[in-house]
Amino acid sequence: QLDLLWTRKQNVMYNLFDWPTQKHSKLIILAIANTMDLPERIMMNRVASRLVCPSTSSIALLLFCGQVWGQGCCLLILAKLLFQLVGNIVAALSGDARRCLDICRRATEICEFASQKRTPEIVRMAHVTEAIDEMFSSPYINAIRNASLHEQIFLKAILAEFRRAGVEEATVQQVYHQHVALCRIEGMQSPTISEIMAICSRLGACRLLLVESNNKYLHMRVRLNISQDDVMYALKEE
Repeated sequence: QLDLLWTRKQNVMYNLFDWPTQKHSKLIILAIANTMDLPERIMMNRVASRLVCPSTSSIALLLFCGQVWGQGCCLLILAKLLFQLVGNIVAALSGDARRCLDICRRATEICEFASQKRTPEIVRMAHVTEAIDEMFSSPYINAIRNASLHEQIFLKAILAEFRRAGVEEATVQQVYHQHVALCRIEGMQSPTISEIMAICSRLGACRLLLVESNNKYLHMRVRLNISQDDVMYALKEE
């Protein structure tokens, strides 16, 4: 997160981007920023000069506009083509720019494993595709897609409560209020308290939720056992 590395003298950023320029260096730096004009806006010339791509004589930027949250991110990259492809795919599937790095890391692992069996090769789109299939076809995602309508609404209610409170933990009662509100929007009959408790129990048994183990009933605290991004992706309309 490049915004957080800024200092008055910018020594940290300078050293970070200077490492790949050293002789025999095999280091590639990828930096994420929340502002699209961060290099021009805050970087000294000596720092910005370290971001220039030799082949284009300009700073290598990839604008990432997620469709879910509508956030624009700026990736300062060297391997631009591959990240452009991955970025487009992730923007359509989830909207979290950090998922690009997860996919590329996994694609590299797949490539390295394949290279052990035959001649070494570089990471190709086939490796990226395999990594994406793994990431967005997990048993948890399939479990959400096969869940009942009210179980899916309960998960949506959890996301809504997390966004409202700004934390990733809530009581069953707080989620229930969100669940009722979503049902009203959809013109559906709201479940009873007993039904909500049963829904929470089933999702906990599937390990989609981490449910507090006590007798507090509606005051039990729940957390997601998978990322919010995966839940949102699983609940997306085809």
